[in-house]
Amino acid sequence: MARKALIGNEALLERLGATFRDAGYEGASLALLSEAAGLKRASLYHRFPGGKEQMGLEVLQEAGRWLTAHVLEPLAGEGSPRERIAAMARELDCFYRGGEQACLLNMLSTPIGRSGPFVGAIRQMFEVFVGTLAGVISETGCPADVARDRAERGVALIQGSLVLSRGLGSTEPFRKTLDALPDELLSDKGECA
Repeated sequence: MARKALIGNEALLERLGATFRDAGYEGASLALLSEAAGLKRASLYHRFPGGKEQMGLEVLQEAGRWLTAHVLEPLAGEGSPRERIAAMARELDCFYRGGEQACLLNMLSTPIGRSGPFVGAIRQMFEVFVGTLAGVISETGCPADVARDRAERGVALIQGSLVLSRGLGSTEPFRKTLDALPDELLSDKGECA
């Protein structure tokens, strides 16, 4: 008879994700991951036979599911572009705990030009995010290339504000960015300016 898991998958991935966000992939040792999970290393390897790389990939996949359900699908849903972008900002505010939590995609990324276990998955997540946001912006009459540029800028503002908030020890840059995001991406009338 199989033993009952001491911690459910969702809670386990959340704890591992928090460790990767805090320490990065390289800094998240098995000792740190084991401590965060509340499991012995042998139990971690039983749950994740692929080791730390599998843990990172599953955490990344869980983040992708969250992004799809809470950001991408609502962006492609009902409401004006301004309303959908404002709703996206609210969801991201919740996800990043008001700017207190680092971006998992950033913390699992590798330097430009280097290969790593998550390069393709991270690139795909950013491409889908930018593409979906560009689709919303293009609904206002923006040409596709302008909408794409604005979407890339919007994602860069979000990511940059998370890094700045972490570096300054203040959530203010992140909050200001989210508050201004609809105006940054759309004109006052919610159209392509």
